[in-house]
Amino acid sequence: MRRERDSLGARRVPTRALYGIFTLRARETFDLSGEPPHPALIRAYALVKKAAARVNARLGLLPAAWARAIARAADAVAAGDVPDASVVDSLHAGAGTPMHMNVNEVVANLANERLGGRLGVYAPIHPNDHVNLGQSSNDVTPTAIRLMALELSRPLGVEMEALAASLSRLARRERHVVKPGRTHLQDAVPITYGQVFEGWAQAVREAWGAIAACRSELRAIGLGGTAVGTGIATHPRFRPLVVRELSALTGERLRPAPSAVTATWSLRPLLACSAALRGAAVDLAKVCFDLRLLASGPHTGLGELRLPAVEPGSSIMPGKVNPSVVEAVEMACLQVCGHDHAVALAAARGELELNVMTPLVALNLARGFGLLTRGVRLLRTRCVDGITVDRARIAGLLAGSLVEATALSPYLGYEVTAELVKEALEGRKPLRDVVASHGLVDRRTLDRLLAAATRPAAVDVRLRRRLQSSPAYRRFRAGVS
Repeated sequence: MRRERDSLGARRVPTRALYGIFTLRARETFDLSGEPPHPALIRAYALVKKAAARVNARLGLLPAAWARAIARAADAVAAGDVPDASVVDSLHAGAGTPMHMNVNEVVANLANERLGGRLGVYAPIHPNDHVNLGQSSNDVTPTAIRLMALELSRPLGVEMEALAASLSRLARRERHVVKPGRTHLQDAVPITYGQVFEGWAQAVREAWGAIAACRSELRAIGLGGTAVGTGIATHPRFRPLVVRELSALTGERLRPAPSAVTATWSLRPLLACSAALRGAAVDLAKVCFDLRLLASGPHTGLGELRLPAVEPGSSIMPGKVNPSVVEAVEMACLQVCGHDHAVALAAARGELELNVMTPLVALNLARGFGLLTRGVRLLRTRCVDGITVDRARIAGLLAGSLVEATALSPYLGYEVTAELVKEALEGRKPLRDVVASHGLVDRRTLDRLLAAATRPAAVDVRLRRRLQSSPAYRRFRAGVS
């Protein structure tokens, strides 16, 4: 063990530990979530350290050799090669100081080792005086969370675009399959499975578009504002230079936030990002529910779709197969909504000049991105790509339904069509047979009118006038009145 000292006194730290006394105290105090900060967040912290060291050297505030040592140490942390850089719990003292200092101490110790120093001595490089030069947890942590969100959004975008493409392929394959459309869980009007699947694909694309739109605001960072956004204890040129350097390191077009003061207490860009994740999760949960419903049965439910079987469905009912994948993904989506609620509550805690709830925001954003990314991938690879449509079942349901009736309304009128539907329901007869039995429309014309039931179609005014002036129509209409 080695001995380190801070303003609270002396403590013994494991001899080979790359972290120091601040991190040790945080480890001992906080054990809440049971998980360390997300690797992308630690990587973001490390990149901030590297950018700051380079800029401080350029400004003459840090010897070039020290800056190089800090940068190399930060590279090791960013690469994930230093487990000691993330040993504190994700939920800890407000504003992210423990996880920030964890990185500061590790970078300082690694840099000192490269310069021939000893662990825990912090000479020549000190975690606060040099690694953290021109910085505060209050500007570094919100910046790091933004960088984390930018990084985690990229794989999510890949998965959402892949899911949309899979759904579009299904739509093209099943574009001619007409099914009963349902509203209020009741028969409504015809729709093709091509339209259904493409509608889902478009929803996924729009959801990703909303998430992608948040990326611009996330690129506006308050780094250089230090404690309360005023830039106290920084060089006048530090802020624009460090943002430019960090842009080069991350590949993101970062820019200084319009107000570093606002960026220190307002988490609105992160809240918007979380809300966009929730929006995607809500639409995806709806698709999952629809898949479960459309695949219900298989003999006594709707049974229009067949989902890939991934496991036996019951511990007591032999042969039962459940829609396990969509159930699991739907649960993941609901959990994403829960994470967003936590982010919203945390974002509302920006008291005075600082929001201290940033660790909670980081934890829930990381969880939300991870759940949604994995959920979208699972839905595509283990469900959507293997969906089959039971065309015989759908044809039977369509033939026994009255969903095509709305297509007749522009020609026969609402009241007459409603009476025909009522007669078909009460007599359990096909609508076509009821219409034909009254001589209202000949079979050929009826087929043509009903064939347009799944798309916009201009009303043939002359045909409507002819149908409604026929003796058969007048007799039937008189009976309705």
